[in-house]
Amino acid sequence: MATAISSAFETCATPAPEGVVVPFGYQQSLLRFITCGSVDDGKSTLIGRMLYDSKSLLDDQLTTLAEDSRKAGGGGGRLDFASLVDGLSAEREQGITIDVAYRFFNSSRRKFIVADTPGHEQYTRNMVTGASTADLAVVLIDARKGVLTQTRRHSYLVHLVGIRQIILAVNKMDLVGYDQATFDAIVADYGDFAASIGIEAFTAIPIAAIDGDNIAASATTMPWYAGPTLLDALDHAELPERRGADAGFAMQVQWVNRPNLDFRGVSGTVAAGTVRPGDRVRLAPSGLMTQVARIVTFDGDLPVAHTGQAVTLAFAEDVDCSRGDVVAAASHPIEVADQFEVDLVWMNAEPMLPQRPYLLKMGARSATATVTDLKYRLDVNTLAKEAAKTLPLNGIGVCNISLDRQIPFAPFADNIDLGSFILIDRATNETVGAGMIRFALRRTQNIHWQSIDVTREAHARQKQQHPRVLWFTGLSGAGKSTIANLVEKKLLALGKHSFLLDGDNVRHGLSRDLGFTDADRVENIRRIGEVAKIMTDAGLIVLTAFISPFRAEREMVRRMIPAGEFIEIHVDTPLDVAEARDVKGLYGRARRGELANFTGIDSPYETPEAPELVVDTCAMPPEEAAERVVTHLLALDGD
Repeated sequence: MATAISSAFETCATPAPEGVVVPFGYQQSLLRFITCGSVDDGKSTLIGRMLYDSKSLLDDQLTTLAEDSRKAGGGGGRLDFASLVDGLSAEREQGITIDVAYRFFNSSRRKFIVADTPGHEQYTRNMVTGASTADLAVVLIDARKGVLTQTRRHSYLVHLVGIRQIILAVNKMDLVGYDQATFDAIVADYGDFAASIGIEAFTAIPIAAIDGDNIAASATTMPWYAGPTLLDALDHAELPERRGADAGFAMQVQWVNRPNLDFRGVSGTVAAGTVRPGDRVRLAPSGLMTQVARIVTFDGDLPVAHTGQAVTLAFAEDVDCSRGDVVAAASHPIEVADQFEVDLVWMNAEPMLPQRPYLLKMGARSATATVTDLKYRLDVNTLAKEAAKTLPLNGIGVCNISLDRQIPFAPFADNIDLGSFILIDRATNETVGAGMIRFALRRTQNIHWQSIDVTREAHARQKQQHPRVLWFTGLSGAGKSTIANLVEKKLLALGKHSFLLDGDNVRHGLSRDLGFTDADRVENIRRIGEVAKIMTDAGLIVLTAFISPFRAEREMVRRMIPAGEFIEIHVDTPLDVAEARDVKGLYGRARRGELANFTGIDSPYETPEAPELVVDTCAMPPEEAAERVVTHLLALDGD
């Protein structure tokens, strides 16, 4: 993303005409920054004023460039501030700024890319997106309102993603009579919060963006303030060193060039350190060693590649390397693990559910991930570490995650590229969370898979049957347990070895500690899936009768079981029919408000999309439904 933005800016920037003397430092450095804060703190007005005032300053300092800029399509002349702000306001009213908008401008010293992010709480995900490539953050506060929850949330996130330069812009000072005491109180309040989350320093500037006070020029309305203007502060902000620049070489493979007669290489952006032809490197996760033969670019071979450069590496030997692998210096091998402690920011209206499988993407590498333990949820107002089972929209927490495979990584504090990831909902393909790796859980390195001589195939041969999982799903009262019980009796009569796991029975023991919240339902199904997997390893035909309302968890269990052994059976009964039966009296209690989170009433049931078998209990009695299941099973086994 950062590379694309830089390229776009280079296209927009107007070069100095030949023969014109340009002031020292003009357009020699690029600073990316983000504006953030609560709703209506004045971000659009501030950005409009910065665009306008920076253009005005350049007109004053570079008058000889004005006509050439107009000819080159740069617009020339002075901007009309009212029109500019009206345009930005129109975008906001149309909902455009719920997304991140990137603005480009320059001063006499450097050029800037500003990420204009929405202040609405429900769009915090967009603010995180903007912050992920920023070097500095301008946190806006409305002088009338002071430090708000969203101010704290944005500041915490800014610090979490590694931004260490912060400007606190206290806006709308004109609406509080330019009162110094108001400004000082806000700065003190913010300073206390900043110190509590580890922000060591920030620059506080009182501004009135609508009038340009302390934006480009010092304001006569606030003679008590003697610090820099906002543009001065941006002009003189230090460009932070890219994390990883002084570490051992590492590069994630984005693309593998297919072999031909002359060339084979792997392409990516250097995430850490430097690399030279002749350097010994190790590939992760495979651990294979090789030597760099060439560093190839569009403009020719390089003698050395540095952090942030996009290059193609050709190796001395033909080694197996895939997209998502990491090439690292042999003297600084990259770590590999499948369980981590992470900071997680939740970005979806549907809460994060522990044990639900999500797709994790880290650069070009993907894996299935589950949150195994939510250690705590952070209250951004008090910074209290709250016990919780889920993360809501905009929730921030520290948790453990487990992956279905080992991946190469670096802690986020050491390397942003190799330590950050996103979580994607498998059903909707929406990005639901963003995470930063703290460290690998070292205890996982002490756990190894024990080889057992009697295999699952041997167990199946002993029982002379194919192990299966018959997964009955449907509403409460649909008839799952009744049909499953009849099926097992028929299997017993046929000499088959089976076991029935019933939802109510399991909650008397294995899941007695779980309730009926969405999070507890997910954990209940995970446990049942693991037990069913062990039973199929023993060669058994396992029958499970659970509501199992969520597709994601049914698919999770399907992936646990070898292909072809999971048979999803939808016991299809309409809600009104199931409720009319109400064998256990549960629907009546749910309707009276005595039972919370009851499937079909105040908790959803997600109908299977492609089950192996559907039995309609309105069209057939339980005995006929059971016979149909057994017939289907025997046909699969060729019996």
